[in-house]
Amino acid sequence: MTPRTPTEPETSDEPEGRGGHVHVRARRAPRAPRRVPTAAQRENRAGLAFVTPTLLVVLVVVVLPIAWTVLLAFQDARLIDIQGMGLFGHWTTDNFRAVFGSPGFWTSLTTTLVYAAGGTAGSVLLGLVAALALRGPFRGRGPLRAAMLLPYVAPVVAVAFVWQVALSPQYGIVGEWGRRFLGWDRPIAFLTTRDHEVSVAGVEFEVPLALLTVIAFETWRYFPFAFLFLLARLQAVPGTLEEAATVDGATVSQRFRHVLLPQLMPVIALLSVLRFIMTFNKFDDVYLLTGGGAGTEVVAVRVYEFLTARYDVGAAAAQALVLAVVLMGLLGLYFAFFADRTGEEA
Repeated sequence: MTPRTPTEPETSDEPEGRGGHVHVRARRAPRAPRRVPTAAQRENRAGLAFVTPTLLVVLVVVVLPIAWTVLLAFQDARLIDIQGMGLFGHWTTDNFRAVFGSPGFWTSLTTTLVYAAGGTAGSVLLGLVAALALRGPFRGRGPLRAAMLLPYVAPVVAVAFVWQVALSPQYGIVGEWGRRFLGWDRPIAFLTTRDHEVSVAGVEFEVPLALLTVIAFETWRYFPFAFLFLLARLQAVPGTLEEAATVDGATVSQRFRHVLLPQLMPVIALLSVLRFIMTFNKFDDVYLLTGGGAGTEVVAVRVYEFLTARYDVGAAAAQALVLAVVLMGLLGLYFAFFADRTGEEA
């Protein structure tokens, strides 16, 4: 007798029914065993579930505005036309030609680079000095460390107003101290003077006074950011390293250069990159102090003026895009030439 295949119908052993018909019953195919997910698959699913909300927030808050800015940069868009504009309108490169050909663009870009470099170097250097000064234990160190954070946590509107009042040539305390202790003939308008003549050792030259004042404000306001990072790294340096250097006869400067500075270089490099990015895009500090006048017009202030004074959304978006491309290029140069060297020193 030939064996039946699993797909062949199976004849029932029950007796014939009425009419002599034989009942036929089909055999069911066996079910495949249920696959149990592995531990790696369960971890991947859990990680995806945790990351998805963050990805959605980044998509809505960061990616979509950037994409919309790029689209506006290539369209002839006015503020009044935004509501009726489609996603893909009339593409043009006139905005970029207008930006590069407009008077003052390259000057504002140079001012932005000087402002970002000066503010970054000043804040990191002042933060390093403060961290070294408040590193050791002494009475009142805790309250003094807390007071160091005041410029960073205070509202920018409040501290900018304080600086405007203190530097005012009419009633500012700085001008009064200058006349009383430094022999000034008249108060100096720090925030409205583009170039100020200075004489050093009989040599006279002009300095961009308003720009230097804004850089000084940036240094004072954001040095606590560097202070926190550098102080935390200094606290983690083993004390045995300095003790060994002291036993070997190293001076204070030698201990700093050969013991502490190599330990701080990775943190200083990271702070320099972060502060440069933040300062390069800074708008509120400059606008509140000078309004972009007296040689302090950075690109961010220029973008704001194009948007509010001229209502030219396309040109403002084009300038913002140029600013982002320049910043990406500078960061690319840093990572190409300095990041590996900093890692080797670490």
